[in-house]
Amino acid sequence: MTMPAKAAEPDLGSLRIESHSRAGGKTGKRLGMFAAVLGAIVILGGLSAIVFKNQKVVVEVAAAQPASDPRVGAVLNASGYVTPLRRATIAAKITGRTTAVYAEEGMRATAGQLLATLDDSDVRKALNSAKADRASTAAQIADLEVQLRLAEIQLRRTQELQAASVQSQEALDTARATADSLRARIEAAKAQVAAADARIAEAQQAVDNCTIRAPFSGMIVSKDAQVGEMVSPISAGGGFTRTGIATIVDMKSLIAEVDVNESYIARVLVGQKVISTLDAYPDWQIQSKVYTIIPTADRQKATVKVRISFDKLDPRILPDMGVKVAFLSDEPTGGKTKGAEARALIPRAAVRNESGSSIVFLVKEGKLERRAVSLAGDRGSDVEVLAGITPGDTLVVHGPETLREGQAVEIKQ
Repeated sequence: MTMPAKAAEPDLGSLRIESHSRAGGKTGKRLGMFAAVLGAIVILGGLSAIVFKNQKVVVEVAAAQPASDPRVGAVLNASGYVTPLRRATIAAKITGRTTAVYAEEGMRATAGQLLATLDDSDVRKALNSAKADRASTAAQIADLEVQLRLAEIQLRRTQELQAASVQSQEALDTARATADSLRARIEAAKAQVAAADARIAEAQQAVDNCTIRAPFSGMIVSKDAQVGEMVSPISAGGGFTRTGIATIVDMKSLIAEVDVNESYIARVLVGQKVISTLDAYPDWQIQSKVYTIIPTADRQKATVKVRISFDKLDPRILPDMGVKVAFLSDEPTGGKTKGAEARALIPRAAVRNESGSSIVFLVKEGKLERRAVSLAGDRGSDVEVLAGITPGDTLVVHGPETLREGQAVEIKQ
């Protein structure tokens, strides 16, 4: 009987890992870890690129100016406010209660026009009393003058009788003293009348002080008191006493006051031509000139105040309006170069060189638009543009060198 063959036992030695195989496994693990880190870096780089792509670049911009705008050739620009040379807060000379106010904002007043009245009942009583005192004293003078005429008649009679040795010297002296006394009393009474006249004038002035009139012709720009309120030339009574009735401005004396940095004041001369632009009317150029330079500087702001007079006043010019002024040079700036007429002026810093061509970046709806331009001559820090730009376009003047078409940007304020 034949026995079945014995199954072969497994060879456990084949599962042994040699030492060189273990070294190779560590190297593979390191390569795998390196690949994983490299992949993470690539992914993070891609995410960062997406984030930075969507992030807006901050740029500084400037507007293209018309080549014919005289302000472009200005040697200096400044800002300030319209102010009148004559402005007055009309107040009462005395403390009193207002009984009528005729001043209203926007009303034109002439010099001497009645604007308000105060309660004058007390001062009128004083005036009437002074007039009564004068009348009483004047009546005494008339009586004294009658007595003086009688005394003079008696004096002449006594002199004649004394010369005839009928009257004594004592009677003559008494008659002369009586006449002299009456003359003195008349002079004293006249002095009292003069004093009464002075009191009447004083009382009349007090009555006149109860009427407030316009000191000069102008426009009322502020009404500060109402009927029934107390007014006083000094601040008293807290918020219950007004110190002014109204404010009047001489509209013919309007000028512009601007602050010029003291480092550039040498560029400003009296009589120099100026273009003024009101903030309320930015497209309206007002021909002006330098009226005066205030001969002192503000040590806090390091500025000098310059006053500008308008060549022609206009009803649109109002006190305290904001104004920007451009001090012009006497040298003509011209708008034509190389036989072609310049359309616009832009800052030289806005022009970029790309493959030998001049380009600029416009900002429209928050994105960049690349535009090729044809340039002409320079005007100071600006350059003339013959084609490619329209006055009013917003151009990038400062920004990264990596700007590109369609990129979203944020304008620096």
